[in-house]
Amino acid sequence: MAEAHQAVAFQFTVTPDGIDLQLSHQALTEIYLSGMRSWKKRIVRIKNSVITGVYPASPSSWLFVVIAILATMYTRSDPSMGLIAKIQEHLPSMSTQCQAVVSAVLFSTMLWLMLIFTMRLCLKQLLSYHRWMFEQHGKMSTTTKIWVALVRIFSGRKPLLYSYQGSLPNLPVPTIKDTVKRYLESVRPLMDDKEYERMTKLAAEFESSLGNRLQWYLKLKALWASNYVSDWWEEYVYLRGRSPIMVNSNYYGMDFLYVTPTPIQAARAGNSIHSFFLYRPTSPPLLLRIYDSIHFSYLRAMATDGLLTGYTVQHWQDSDYIVVYHRGRYFRLRVYQAGRLLSPREIEFQIQRILDDPSPPSKGEAKLGALTAGDRVPWAKARTKYFSSGINKRSLDCIEKAAFFVTLDDEEQGMMGDDPAASLDRYAKSLLHGKCYDRWFDKSFTVVYYKNGKNGINAEHSWADAPVLAHVWEYTLATDSFQLGYNAEGHCKGDVDPSLPRPVKLSWEIPPECEEQIAQSLAVAQALADDVDFHVFSFQEFGKGKVKKCRVSPDGFIQMALQLAYFRERGTFCLTYEASMTRLFREGRTETVRSCTNESSAFIRALEDVCKHLFRVATEKHQLLYRLAMTGAGIDRHLFCLYVVSKYLGVESPFLKEVLSEPWRLSTSQTPIQQVELFDIDNHPEYVSCGGGFGPVADDGYGVSYCVLGENMINFHISCKHSCPDTDAHKFGDQIRQALRDLLKLLSPSQTEASKTEESQPKVKKEQ
Repeated sequence: MAEAHQAVAFQFTVTPDGIDLQLSHQALTEIYLSGMRSWKKRIVRIKNSVITGVYPASPSSWLFVVIAILATMYTRSDPSMGLIAKIQEHLPSMSTQCQAVVSAVLFSTMLWLMLIFTMRLCLKQLLSYHRWMFEQHGKMSTTTKIWVALVRIFSGRKPLLYSYQGSLPNLPVPTIKDTVKRYLESVRPLMDDKEYERMTKLAAEFESSLGNRLQWYLKLKALWASNYVSDWWEEYVYLRGRSPIMVNSNYYGMDFLYVTPTPIQAARAGNSIHSFFLYRPTSPPLLLRIYDSIHFSYLRAMATDGLLTGYTVQHWQDSDYIVVYHRGRYFRLRVYQAGRLLSPREIEFQIQRILDDPSPPSKGEAKLGALTAGDRVPWAKARTKYFSSGINKRSLDCIEKAAFFVTLDDEEQGMMGDDPAASLDRYAKSLLHGKCYDRWFDKSFTVVYYKNGKNGINAEHSWADAPVLAHVWEYTLATDSFQLGYNAEGHCKGDVDPSLPRPVKLSWEIPPECEEQIAQSLAVAQALADDVDFHVFSFQEFGKGKVKKCRVSPDGFIQMALQLAYFRERGTFCLTYEASMTRLFREGRTETVRSCTNESSAFIRALEDVCKHLFRVATEKHQLLYRLAMTGAGIDRHLFCLYVVSKYLGVESPFLKEVLSEPWRLSTSQTPIQQVELFDIDNHPEYVSCGGGFGPVADDGYGVSYCVLGENMINFHISCKHSCPDTDAHKFGDQIRQALRDLLKLLSPSQTEASKTEESQPKVKKEQ
């Protein structure tokens, strides 16, 4: 019970002689050091807030302005044109010289604030310029060159992560006419003439009547809110959903494809957990510094709070512990001791203590996490009834306020064995849903450490999109392997303080009624997980290197391959979702690129005639749509917000109702790779991540995630449902491989055809 004594600052017992008070000096020291660390963080936050608040100026520039004004006063000139004298008249009685100095400082401060306001306004106008995205690659117009120079002038020298937040432009509201026109254009290849004529009439009726009324409300919101989409998107798409977020919403990220830095589970967790707490996004993490970065502040200590009317996202700061799940038990593991972050070796030591702990789970504890995997309403009711007070509330609060959740899995995963392709498929399914009760799906993310040293991550979607977590995950993998490293035995480097308090096992009192609810949620989640079909493969016959030599966008090339593969499998085209970020705007998240276009369908129908021209037209149209989406001219978020307004007003729109009910049978997303400078794929080709993926959006469709790695590799993650007889992840993967080959052959028929590799898994390597 040593850890119990260290958890309180003092103890007292009542004796016949009175109260015997015994202070615990060690506990008081811990409280003091913890408070000091918390105050230091607050001071740093205040400092960063001041720096970002006055950006693009700097706090030191205020002193420069004050000195300049005072210097001009001593030369008997008045740069204020009489304002300093006016200020001096309203100052309380003091010496004349003191009044002059104070009035000069006040004027200097006002002048400085006006300069900051002017610079931020100019920077905001500059950041509203997006024509550079539509220019031909490698060619920059004179206007764009001038724009780049002006942005550098107004941006200051060293912007921090949130420096641009106040200067980012608001997301513009597209016109009804443009949105309706682009929508009709996007659905033309999906409809016959009769269906298209009917939809055209619905769209025209909407545009001429109800659309203008709804648009007025959206413009009003855009004037008041920093982003007219994001809050409604988060609330209605993520937080008000009633279906399980496991598979349907959460996504995953994988470990290195070919390398496992250490086979020791506890050691891998030690380095990785330490790396997570080292992560400090103090500078812009992406290639473009003008991206919105507010979601990085939501990274740790996030959970969704279940309510019957909808969930809310809660954020906590200064969480100094994690919660670890192992074989049905939950443990609180503090990663700070005496105000310092535990070393990787010390975290490994603590993790090994959990692995060696023989205590059994308490009654109902083992599969408690299934409540977060099933339908949302039963979980909300269970929270209210069984977890709103007492021991259960304290333990649940501990999980939700932890920096993040960790699962020590007792399985082995990764690319291994005699069938590495099948092992990757199992790896993906394990990360997406596990056993349906051994992840906490409400947390911002769960890090999974497998028995053989592999790891992975499962992320909740409401707080941020994949690029944010992908950057953190890359940083963690790179720091783990290239900076921290392991000793010859595979353990973390450094020494251990054996007096560290043991991790504390959380306590629960689960009544039989709650156990029944857990079993029901598990049954729902298990059925959903069993229905998911996954196929993960690494295409290595060629990559973006050869595609770029053909002067084609790699993303456009892959999207055309996906369209071709789907058409060959199903004999028709489908509404295709490709995620595009809108982080060029304040609080921007995503927009949809409708990759199935008139141009792409015309190319695919004419492919047998080897029509290169149509291919280039189709890819150029795709890139145009992608850029329009990034610059706030997409159509789907606009239509979504119009639909929300119509619901608030209590009016029905047949056009909007039909648009919002159309299924996305092909949902695609490109995973950003190499956002961290520590990664050098050219010199360390074995240290490549397989990327990540997500579940299918439609019951009869596919979810496809892909990442372009280096010059010669493209990784794909394909998901669908076993219950649909028309979908098969492996067959669709074969269609994608063949489509990629055929498109490259079309673009460069003179080149020697790439050597064919095994259909199941091209150029598979054994793990090193």
